[in-house]
Amino acid sequence: MQVLVYKRTHSGDPDQNGCFGVCDCMGAVRNRNYDAVIGVGGVGPEAQGNGIAGKVNWIGIRPHKTPVPGKRGPEVTFDHFRYFGTHGPDFRTLAPTLAERMYSKNVRHLMADVSEQEYCEEMKILKLAEDALPSPGRVAQHDRSCRLRQCAARGPTRRYTWPEGRDPCLRDAPIKYSHWLGSARQVRLANPRSQDSHRSRG
Repeated sequence: MQVLVYKRTHSGDPDQNGCFGVCDCMGAVRNRNYDAVIGVGGVGPEAQGNGIAGKVNWIGIRPHKTPVPGKRGPEVTFDHFRYFGTHGPDFRTLAPTLAERMYSKNVRHLMADVSEQEYCEEMKILKLAEDALPSPGRVAQHDRSCRLRQCAARGPTRRYTWPEGRDPCLRDAPIKYSHWLGSARQVRLANPRSQDSHRSRG
C-alpha cells in the first residue's frame, strides 16, 4: 500500500468537504499513485500561526481523482475522509519515528522507501479513519483565497471489510480495512524507490 504523507503550512486544502486540491495545493504530487493520504502540520511559523503545527490534520483513504483544467494536478476525493483541522492528534506522539524523519530531515512529502516501523505508524494513523464517511464531494463555494474551486459531485462509494484478523503492525489489535489493502506490505517492500521531496509547495 502506498501512503502519501506530506507537511502543510495552512488549512483550507482539503476543505471540510473532503476535496484535496481545491486550492491546488501540492500540485502534480496529487496525481501520484497512492492509496491513502495523511496531511500533517509543519513546525514553522506559518503552521504555528494557523494552529496546525505538529498535528495530524487530515486522513483520506482510497482516492478518486478528477482532472480539472487549469490546475497542476487532479482534485481528489476519498472513500474514507477524516478532517481534524486544528484539533488533530499530536503527530510525534502518534508516530514518533515517522515524525522524526519528516521534521528532522525537512522532508516535504514522503511516499516510498519507508522503514518497517514507519509503515506501521502509517497504518496506525490510517486506522483513525477506517470508519470515516466518504468525502461529501459537493461543489465548493467561492473562496477568495483559492484561484480555483471545483469539486465535482460523486456517486455512492463502496465499502469492504477485512475478514476477522489481526494486524502485526498494531500489536495484534483487530482491524477493519478495505480489501485493496490486502497485499499492502508486499507491494510496499517491492518498491523501495524514495519519493522524498523538498521542492513542492502547498
